[in-house]
Amino acid sequence: MTLIDQLQSQLQTLPAELVENVQVKLQQWGEKTASFTTGPDYPEPLLASWVKVWTSSLFVADSCIRRPEMLFDLIESDELFKAYAETQYAEKLSKLTDESEAELMVSLRRLRNREMVRIAWRDLAGWATLEETLHELTWLAEACIRFVLDFLYRQACDKFGTPMLANGQAQQIVVLGMGKLGAYELNYSSDIDLIFAFAEDGVLNDRKQTTYGEFFSKICRKLVKMLDETTADGFVFRTDIRLRPFGDSGPVIMTFDGMENYYLTQAREWERYAMIKARQVAGDEYTGPQLMKMLHAFVYRRYLDYGAFEELRSLKYKITQELQRKDRLDNIKLGPGGIREIEFIGQAFQLIRGGQEKSLQNRRIVEVLQRLGEMELLAPEDAEQLIGHYRFLREAENHIQQYQDRQTHDLPQDPQAQLILAYSMDFSDWPSFKAKLDDIRGQVHDEFDLVFSLSKQDKKNLEAESIWAAHTDDEELCSQLVDLGFNSAEEMLLQIREFKKSPAVKRLTAKGAAVLDRLMPQLLESVRQVENLDETLKRILRLFEAVAGRNVYLSLLYENPEALTQLVKLSAASPWICDYLAHYPVLFDELLDTRSLYEPLKKQALQADLAEMLTDINIQDTEQLMMVLRKFKHINLLRVAAADIMGIIPIMVVSDYLTYIAETIVEHTVSLCWRIMTDKHGVPPNTDNVSIGFGVLGFGKLGGIELGYGSDLDLVFLYDSKDTHALTDGAKPISCSHFYGRLGQKVMQMLNTRLLSGILYEVDMRLRPSGNAGLLVNHVDVYEDYLRDNAWTWEHQALVRGRFIAGDPTIKTEFEAIRKRILCMPRDHYVLKKEVRDMREKMRENLDTTKAGEFDLKQSKGGIADIEFIVQFCVLDQAAANESLVTYTDNIRLLDGLAKIGTLSEPVTEQLKQAYCCYRDYGHKQALQGDKAVVSEESFAQSRAQVERIWQQVMD
Repeated sequence: MTLIDQLQSQLQTLPAELVENVQVKLQQWGEKTASFTTGPDYPEPLLASWVKVWTSSLFVADSCIRRPEMLFDLIESDELFKAYAETQYAEKLSKLTDESEAELMVSLRRLRNREMVRIAWRDLAGWATLEETLHELTWLAEACIRFVLDFLYRQACDKFGTPMLANGQAQQIVVLGMGKLGAYELNYSSDIDLIFAFAEDGVLNDRKQTTYGEFFSKICRKLVKMLDETTADGFVFRTDIRLRPFGDSGPVIMTFDGMENYYLTQAREWERYAMIKARQVAGDEYTGPQLMKMLHAFVYRRYLDYGAFEELRSLKYKITQELQRKDRLDNIKLGPGGIREIEFIGQAFQLIRGGQEKSLQNRRIVEVLQRLGEMELLAPEDAEQLIGHYRFLREAENHIQQYQDRQTHDLPQDPQAQLILAYSMDFSDWPSFKAKLDDIRGQVHDEFDLVFSLSKQDKKNLEAESIWAAHTDDEELCSQLVDLGFNSAEEMLLQIREFKKSPAVKRLTAKGAAVLDRLMPQLLESVRQVENLDETLKRILRLFEAVAGRNVYLSLLYENPEALTQLVKLSAASPWICDYLAHYPVLFDELLDTRSLYEPLKKQALQADLAEMLTDINIQDTEQLMMVLRKFKHINLLRVAAADIMGIIPIMVVSDYLTYIAETIVEHTVSLCWRIMTDKHGVPPNTDNVSIGFGVLGFGKLGGIELGYGSDLDLVFLYDSKDTHALTDGAKPISCSHFYGRLGQKVMQMLNTRLLSGILYEVDMRLRPSGNAGLLVNHVDVYEDYLRDNAWTWEHQALVRGRFIAGDPTIKTEFEAIRKRILCMPRDHYVLKKEVRDMREKMRENLDTTKAGEFDLKQSKGGIADIEFIVQFCVLDQAAANESLVTYTDNIRLLDGLAKIGTLSEPVTEQLKQAYCCYRDYGHKQALQGDKAVVSEESFAQSRAQVERIWQQVMD
């Protein structure tokens, strides 16, 4: 029975128009194999797939007819029916030994044709997934590059000598695979994009004193020729090296230094896009990682780069224009809704956020889209839909190319070729396939438009554009400013002109200036939503001037109108916001999501967020650790301020949140410093990562859970060790007392070292035993002895608001017991009152700097300090008889406790609580306006009078 007879049932299922062609191919096969005395039995899976594969791919059919033994070998080896392991191609190539260059070119092409027939057959038969097909194509290309490079390198070294690195090690080139090769996504008839580089230049010891550059250039040219040249046996892979620095006009290979200089100073934005998928595919495994590290810094910026939207949008527009010019919009790779649009969607977010979100530093587009869905940067259902569409388009692309092994992405125009493509994709006819394809491309293009058109305005405000561009005379411009709602039109026109003339704006690149030209009309339109337009615009212009050198932040606002709206609202309410963003522009990204911007802070969530931010930082990279801690503080301080300004949270919650932030930072700082110290010195006896023998106490506003925006931290460090002279167990042992002293210094360094991103907190350690003259870290027993025998009354007052903040839970228990014993000591009522009153007068003399007619909310008579001293006196006076008073450290609950035991009446405590909250609320608001907590004497007159009266009743 002939093969055609065996395949009759399948031929009958073919569309009638396709039967004759495949019958001709099967007859040719029969004629070619008739002379074979033996041949393999055709397995049932092979027979079941034969008609579909040969109908779908002329290349496969013709290759098998030309060399039947190739198909027989695939069947007998069982390789046609199995997926390959990654190393299988290299193993096959390793058998091509001891051949000349010409012989090797023949062998490579024959092996390539065999493997391409196998890959296409498995794909068209439905035996291989898309991922398997793409991976095997990539592995084949990579194995060929490596094999040919090794062959040429050995040949060149034998002839000219071996290039060496400075350390005496043999030097090989590094081959970067770009695009789909780098991402393990190579399509069926894809070319391979390569870039060549080498680490160190030098001169060989041969007769001509050949430079390493010349040596490696010859290898690179030969490599391209051996892979790319078309001979009677075809080619291995079409090879393109035009993505190298300077393109066709640049050298074939460059040193690492030359590459770094190019990418730092001359590379275009599209080259960043191209480098996302770059991967070392062959060459020097020792120096390769150095090159990849340098390129990684070029691709992934440490800040959020919203300019990438505009760059990719522009690049896509140019591609579309070119396709229109050539009437090739039916290109499923580059046309509307094609593969490139899906890649651009993923890579835009990679370029923007990849520097900060390491999970986006991924070469494979499917995994990037999955991650974008998980992060909700794309709607999860949209991400899944894009992944499905991407797979469909990639399968169609492979089938188009498998038809004749041609590098094309255009849909066929010939009706029979159209039907073949539809059939290969399991559609009954071309119209049904085309309808599905058009639907997919339409959805992809809609999503592309949604992502890349965020900044498009349906209707631009012509007046705002005219004002910024100064298209008319001053009188008309002032009239337009008045129309927009500005009060002082002449002054605002002058402000805008001064901003345009400022050095920061004049230094903008052409790209930055273009972004500013698009953003400013939006800003002029956006400030119309607030009442104080003039003042708001002034504040934002000052902010823009401060950040203009990093035009990525201007791009962020232009690309995200909602972020601009948030900035305008917050700036209108508080100049503090603009000042804060000017100092820490990395926070601009927080304006994007109002949900997270105003979301209530939870201590547990803060701890988890900071832990995640610190996850990948090397514990010995102290500067990077400090930068992350500062960024965490800045982000969350902005969130609190934004919620406070917009009236979303009350004063007590503001202080709670600010205290949570500080506690979280101190806790992680102690943990980090412990790890740094123990890595170097080992651990003290009887300690571990929980029971560390070290604790941090917080006093003042931190202890009282009453932190403000600019509050410093009053801290005391304690340690507990049974033997202070015992040594740690590390490679560099030190005594326990020395260890804990160093640990305290390390914590201080983390908290108050000034970086470009500022300091974490000013730290005041004067409440430790003996103040600034005492040890930085004290033993728990010494601390109690000092408080009992040597401390001043004001130090006991401070202890009323003392609270354990971070460190060993055992020290927390010990401190709370010490605090209770000290606060509950019996005291002489009159002596205590005199000492507290005297201390208050002394404070007022030194700290109240108000002029006549002014009232300092904290230090003036009737202010916050008076309330705090009343509370502290009453607690110290009554705690011996009422231990419940030492339970809490915040003034509000302490006042509740004093009312409960009858020391202060309910009306008195309510008046003190109301005054205290009003003062603090106003103080916070003043801080956000950039002002001191000083008001006119008439302000808070009633509250002030009430507090003064209560002071006289209690303290005089």
